[in-house]
Amino acid sequence: MTPFLIDTDPGIDDALALLFAWNSPEIRVEAITTVAGNVSLDAASTNLLRLLALRRPDPRPVVAAGAAGPLARALTTATRYHGEDGLGDLPDWPAVGRLPRSPDAVAVILEAARRHRGDLTIVALGPLTNLALALKADAAVVGRVGRIVAMGGAIDVPGNVTPTAEFNMSVDPEAAHRVLAAGLPLEIVPLDATRQAVLPRAGMRATLARGPGPLASRIQGFSERGFRIAHSDGAQGMALHDPLAVGLAVDPSLGKWEAVRLAIGPDGETLRTSGPPNCRVAKVVESDRFIRLFLDRLCPATRPHGTSS
Repeated sequence: MTPFLIDTDPGIDDALALLFAWNSPEIRVEAITTVAGNVSLDAASTNLLRLLALRRPDPRPVVAAGAAGPLARALTTATRYHGEDGLGDLPDWPAVGRLPRSPDAVAVILEAARRHRGDLTIVALGPLTNLALALKADAAVVGRVGRIVAMGGAIDVPGNVTPTAEFNMSVDPEAAHRVLAAGLPLEIVPLDATRQAVLPRAGMRATLARGPGPLASRIQGFSERGFRIAHSDGAQGMALHDPLAVGLAVDPSLGKWEAVRLAIGPDGETLRTSGPPNCRVAKVVESDRFIRLFLDRLCPATRPHGTSS
């Protein structure tokens, strides 16, 4: 199993991505770090603890809180989409504690990179602030990681916060610039790809009906807000932005990739530029195959007692 470290700002689709990852037998989620983005750092960390308590992955990953804001500007969140708490503002989550202050996200990223070197995959689902800070602390160690898969950017399609910029990159362009300039084994999963992975509400409901219980009920609850906002914006379903990044990290053959050189504009634009490639970008996705895989793993049907596979 490939060791994974997931850096995240949960977030409805981040939550779906984590649940997908925890049910993927090819990988082992060794560590999860939180970052401010969709919501504040405190809310992101609370949501991670909520999801851990709900799903109870075994073994439990190492968890750590990271950056409370971008490197050089004020934080802009996405609570219109995700809700004030980031998970649909459901009223009855069980109480959870707080993430420990030590070790922090940078320490956890560096420790995982030292231990696993080229075997480690880092999946970044939010702004790249934690990764940029890890580079500042020890670029040589981060450079030994085998793969870094980052959801973000809008290469040849419109952005989702401005006509030219995607949310994660626009929240912390300075961090994105540092990561793109670092010579890392970087794979970008932009809106060009994620907008091809659209899940209809009926597909989610049918999947969750196969495995009724507390997990399915909670997924239904927080995902409904995502579907409602997507439909109000004229979409046919929920774009699986962060789950697709996890899917492509687990199975790169789900996408077709293009080696490109990208620069980051002042508002987080991901701009093609001349020169040798500094990343590869997912451009075309086998969306039907991905969505089947995602739904199979999101909330597996519970087998009746005594049956065998």
